[in-house]
Amino acid sequence: MLDSLPFSIDLNSLPLSLDMLISLGLYGGLAIVYLLVIPLAILFYLKAKWYTMSSIERFAVYGLMFAFFPGMVVLSPLLNFRPYPRSQDS
Repeated sequence: MLDSLPFSIDLNSLPLSLDMLISLGLYGGLAIVYLLVIPLAILFYLKAKWYTMSSIERFAVYGLMFAFFPGMVVLSPLLNFRPYPRSQDS
């Protein structure tokens, strides 16, 4: 099937070495952790503990928010943690 393609792919002649691929993978993994995983964990932790945090804990979490601010900017349009409206029955 690959023989019918108008071009041939030779993996040995690619300009990327194994070291470069490992480096790109590590940088990509760190970028995903920095921009998505840790900010998402911080946001869900804030949602869960919003009304019960002590002042020291709040200071530490806001310091983490400052450190991971680019990830917060990436995730903020996608998440909505506003409280639900109160019911009119009570």
